[in-house]
Amino acid sequence: MGWRKEPAFSLSLIFTLYLLVPMDMTPDPALHSAAKLRSAWESLAANAAEANCFYTPAMILPALRHLEGQDDVRLIEAWQDDVLIGLLPVVIAPHHGRYPIANVTNWTYRHCFFGAPMIRQGEEIHAWEHFLSALDSADWAPHFLHLTGLDSDGANVAALQELCARQRRGLRPVHRYERAFLKSPLCADDYWETHIRSKKRKEIRRLQKRLNELGTVTSSTLTDADDLGAWCDAFLALELAGWKGVEGTAMACHPADAAFFRDSVASAFADGTLDFLRLDFDGKPIAMLVNFLMGQGGFSFKIAFDETMARFSPGVLIEIDNLRHVLDGNGPDWMDSCAAPGHPMIDSLWAERRHIVQYRVALRGVRRSIAWYAMQVADHVTARLRAINGKNEP
Repeated sequence: MGWRKEPAFSLSLIFTLYLLVPMDMTPDPALHSAAKLRSAWESLAANAAEANCFYTPAMILPALRHLEGQDDVRLIEAWQDDVLIGLLPVVIAPHHGRYPIANVTNWTYRHCFFGAPMIRQGEEIHAWEHFLSALDSADWAPHFLHLTGLDSDGANVAALQELCARQRRGLRPVHRYERAFLKSPLCADDYWETHIRSKKRKEIRRLQKRLNELGTVTSSTLTDADDLGAWCDAFLALELAGWKGVEGTAMACHPADAAFFRDSVASAFADGTLDFLRLDFDGKPIAMLVNFLMGQGGFSFKIAFDETMARFSPGVLIEIDNLRHVLDGNGPDWMDSCAAPGHPMIDSLWAERRHIVQYRVALRGVRRSIAWYAMQVADHVTARLRAINGKNEP
């Protein structure tokens, strides 16, 4: 028996379950529109137990306007009297990994790189109680809750684990990875000397010196609202001119994505949570970096650089500017890279790591219990077949 037999067996098992356990997934409107929630939502964000810029009004509202309609997204609200203590945006997913079994999942829209619900500090357990109770009683919520993009060391996971243990509710981690994270008491120079290899430091200094010999290099941060449109134009053009443009994944390739970018950047600037860095050579941008700030931290959202200048590594050079910006007291206390695991550039510059996890959470109900049990069986079968496959390999 080999690895190739695993998908057929597991898919057959879950597909059979899917046919036997139909559920009503007709969309219903959210309790309140996102726009009407804004005041309470902003108060919640200002007092969040765990920062997540991607679930603030400055980013969710543009995402709803440009990336996905409100009919597809539900905002699960948790209230304590007249105070909003939690907000969890969810959608229905028709698949769970390779299995064609529907589930309700936290909404990680395109360009969303963290999925922690917005929960008021000190109300973590109560907010999760509201979320899970609402989903337990919702006819439209199929099979189980799938949570993606959580910090395994964050307040959300700690509260969820405690509550599930109290309620004897199934909770299963299904995937995890780590990504670069920046948090250190060191100043930038000491961090540079301590965590970046001497060979790489020497190479970066050589590139900086060579570039300065060839022309004028300037670093700047966006401060004037009148420059916002031009900076967004420049960023989108840089990204489009590179490999993302060739592959069709640059935001400028898709009008909705470009509109979302402009809208979210403008909203964050208005809120005072935008950190937009730029590196110019002879007055022309060769690298740009967009960070979104929240509370004491920040999220590195997007980077773009001039690939015709690749021999000078402009992406690395603007990240060095960002390192100084964060660690020398001018920026946030920490920053999440939002990068893919094993990213060769940022992993070589930032030494700390954030552990990102996914969870499957059981929901109440007979049919949901059957689905939960079937997924447990599928996980067991998958693990067994992987072990057998490993033994059979030469």
